[in-house]
Amino acid sequence: MKPHSFVPASKPILSAVLFFSFAIMSLLSTPAGAQDAPSFQSNEVHADRTVTFRYQDANATKVGVHVDGMKDPIAMEKGTNGIWSATSPALLPNIYGYEFEVDGRSQLDPKNAAITPNLLFRSTMVTVPGATPQLWDSRDVPHGTVHHHFYTSKVVKGLPDGQSDYYVYTPPQYDAKRKKPYPVLYLLHGWSDMANGWTAVGQANYILDNLIADGKAVPMIIVMPLGYGEMSFVLGHDSWNDNGAVNRNVSLFSEALLTEVVPRVESEYHVAKDRNGRAITGLSMGGLESLTVGLTHPDKFAWVGGLSSALGHDEQKQLGDLNPKNANLRLLWIACGTEDDLITPNRQGIEWLKSKGFTVTAIETPGMHNWLVWKDNLSHLAPLLFQK
Repeated sequence: MKPHSFVPASKPILSAVLFFSFAIMSLLSTPAGAQDAPSFQSNEVHADRTVTFRYQDANATKVGVHVDGMKDPIAMEKGTNGIWSATSPALLPNIYGYEFEVDGRSQLDPKNAAITPNLLFRSTMVTVPGATPQLWDSRDVPHGTVHHHFYTSKVVKGLPDGQSDYYVYTPPQYDAKRKKPYPVLYLLHGWSDMANGWTAVGQANYILDNLIADGKAVPMIIVMPLGYGEMSFVLGHDSWNDNGAVNRNVSLFSEALLTEVVPRVESEYHVAKDRNGRAITGLSMGGLESLTVGLTHPDKFAWVGGLSSALGHDEQKQLGDLNPKNANLRLLWIACGTEDDLITPNRQGIEWLKSKGFTVTAIETPGMHNWLVWKDNLSHLAPLLFQK
């Protein structure tokens, strides 16, 4: 399960260990063998939607480039001035993360400042445009606003001075005094992301701007909180081998969401405070959290979703004795890419929910565990929310 995003906030929200690790990764992103090169373009997008990638390291013996959506790296060939190059197959219009593999080491593109922010795994980004603007592009339509909030958490473990954060998207022409409150979607990020994952990489604000402008989604508020109950859970992928650690992280996050974030949002924004006006979904770790919170608190959420959810960690015991009649969900929507390593536990989880009597909208699309899939998932889920 590959994780997903980080942008340093203006207040500390991570332990010193994580910041130190991030700094070391930055130092290692440019290899010692790299030299100043003649001017060249490190990612060149062609009219046929192929992309030529270039990387300079005269001392390297083997270089490849990993591109989102491709299982294996593309081998690169060494040319003059130690510049390696390779051209991808034609790509569908989208925003792609990529990174170079230099003699077995992962390296960012030093000539590209568009970096996917992430606590543990970073890559650089290149946009392959389509003939017309895509749903996640910034179109010439009214735009909503993304707000960044900080607060002191008494629940989340491992935050320096208890400082946590969340982002809030308000739709275009947000009116804090309108008669009817806005419905609210709690949108959760994946493991190794920060609270800005859905805006910095997932383009959630642009997706909603465009859906609302096209009349395909109701104007809604989106809340994107920091998704950890224990910050130590993100120190290494081995955390996922300990079901106890997984469950503690989910339990503490659930408490922080319901007792800290939701009350703050409801005091700061003109949002619905009933179950029919609240939805929750998330990707990967956030999918596990959203399904757990949504299914165990149907009095608070009538719309529940999970995207490539990190199932398979004894969550059925944590969910307890679910009753679909009592839950009375308006929508239970679970999606996963067919090439994702999590497809099997997601299929098993869906069958288990159906055996309990739940009606599940199960979605499978081509794709792996990445933002290409999750942006598409959100673009199809959001229009279904809060419909009569």
